[in-house]
Amino acid sequence: MKNIAVIGAGTMGNGIAHTFAQFGYKTHLIDISEKSLEKGMKTIENNLDRMVSKEKITEENKKTTLSNITTFTKLSEGVKGTDLVVEAATENVELKLSIFEQLDEFCAADTILASNTSSISITKIAAVVSNPERVIGMHFMNPVPVMKLVEIIRGYNTSDEITRSIMDLSKKLNKVPVEVNDYPGFVANRILMPMINESIETLYNGVAGVQEIDTVMKLGMAHPMGPLQLADFIGLDVCLSILEVMYSGFKNPKYAPCPLLVNMVQAGKLGAKSGEGFYDYSENRKAEIVSKQFSAK
Repeated sequence: MKNIAVIGAGTMGNGIAHTFAQFGYKTHLIDISEKSLEKGMKTIENNLDRMVSKEKITEENKKTTLSNITTFTKLSEGVKGTDLVVEAATENVELKLSIFEQLDEFCAADTILASNTSSISITKIAAVVSNPERVIGMHFMNPVPVMKLVEIIRGYNTSDEITRSIMDLSKKLNKVPVEVNDYPGFVANRILMPMINESIETLYNGVAGVQEIDTVMKLGMAHPMGPLQLADFIGLDVCLSILEVMYSGFKNPKYAPCPLLVNMVQAGKLGAKSGEGFYDYSENRKAEIVSKQFSAK
């Protein structure tokens, strides 16, 4: 595989494009919004600048990486001639199904189709494609250029050949691929999201405050980041979507989203990307705890 297409220029999409391009792959970054593409490319450039300043790459490496990326606003043009397409659009099942229906039309029959979904069934996504054996999950972790793990999710029909190919490709990106089966939340989010949800419940019930909960988990459980701060960086809307997928898939109340999480998302408090979640990310109050009463009491 030499030519890669990445759909979506948001946090995950631009990180995936950055990673492929840095390792020498000709990468097409696709988004319907020119503004999103510009923002995504600026993010990639800023991240590369940080890597140069830390002497992890050279200025020449940075230029080569950027030159490996071409942007497109039309899906049909962006996927033309590619060996692998990685969909990294919003975690919305109807949107993903629509994209894969179009990929089935626009891509060659042997193009591998991957989704970066963090919870949605690969089998369900593959069902809208004429040859579902070529559909697989590649769940990268954020920030993609830094995090080593890639969850490789096999759908019911995903072939052994495609799985081996994507496992090998992930290793060429200096990642550690882990093969998992197709069940709601896979492994990472099946374990992580209930912990985050329970942390929000603990806050909602007035057991402890934001800083106290995060400190307990950092110092007591050796987590590098507390669960509430992690939720902010993942995006509270993304956390809610994953929990809803898991609740729907398992029909188990332990996956039911906390009412506080639902309310915060409805109020537009999505975490770092919106400027406020459990912490305040505005320019003058970087990562301070939001000064409001989260308790249900």
